[in-house]
Amino acid sequence: MSDSKLENSGEVSGSEAVRMEAADWILRQRMAEDWTENDQAELLNWREQSTSHLLAYLRLEAAWKQTDRLVALRTPMRTIFAPASRRFRRPSLALVAVLLAVTGVAVALTRSYREVDEGHRFSTGVGGHKQVTLADGSIVELNTNTVIRLSSEGATRTAYLDKGEAYFRIAHDPAHPFVVIAGNRRVIDVGTTFVVRREPKALSVTLIEGKARFDTPADQSSPAIELRPGDEVVATAAGVDRIKKSQGQMLSELGWRSGNLVFSGTTLAEAAANFNRYNRTKLVVTDPRVGRLRINGTFAANNAQAFVDATQVVLGLRLETRPNEILISK
Repeated sequence: MSDSKLENSGEVSGSEAVRMEAADWILRQRMAEDWTENDQAELLNWREQSTSHLLAYLRLEAAWKQTDRLVALRTPMRTIFAPASRRFRRPSLALVAVLLAVTGVAVALTRSYREVDEGHRFSTGVGGHKQVTLADGSIVELNTNTVIRLSSEGATRTAYLDKGEAYFRIAHDPAHPFVVIAGNRRVIDVGTTFVVRREPKALSVTLIEGKARFDTPADQSSPAIELRPGDEVVATAAGVDRIKKSQGQMLSELGWRSGNLVFSGTTLAEAAANFNRYNRTKLVVTDPRVGRLRINGTFAANNAQAFVDATQVVLGLRLETRPNEILISK
């Protein structure tokens, strides 16, 4: 295991805070769609502020490169609807941040996963990830346990999200609007990047950039919501709420695109629930007091075992392994 460590977020030391900042810079750099000269200048300025900044960054960067050498690549994502210009995308490998075991990453990223496409229906199994590129250049990425159907209905490009979570980067075409339908809700693109997550009791839409409109076509009493970058709307049976997210929050939540889960002040119960979305072996926090512990770190999404091993060592927790589940207690 690396010398990085997991801590309660309320007790982060100065050196640990610097490590977290360095990890954030590396994550932003690896996940950026377009890393600009201004971004690079800001990074260099941060590194030059102190020797501790520079050393923290270089150590984590070296850990990333070491992981890159050790881990076999996943199967390249398939490009759909554009066979003449098939593109392959090399997924980012797991980022070593507050805590990440290199050997754990190797296990996680070489695990097999199920993905299915049947005509214009695409799906991933638990722990799966898949990218679909449309003929117009639009990109749809499916997260774990997701089912989506794509179709063209007249002048409208339509995606039906039956379950799960998907990232959309849509090429704007005023003559052919792109609409995402999830249950009785829909998102209408205005040349944009956004994420839609459909759960049994809630639907959330987060706008990364551009513009989009969220509405309920069958309910004319509910006004449409015009989204701006950083907006998230969450729709439940009780109504629709809108919140504002920072760029850092959105980047952390998009860690799944690189195979990671990023936690910042996250309760152990919430972290366990997130891991359970990506793994068939479920984490069960049996003690409410343990569930309220808050943690920071970046972990390979498909390696729950590395996460619980870390919590056991650092937080002094007790683990009990049963068929298909791991019980966590004090």
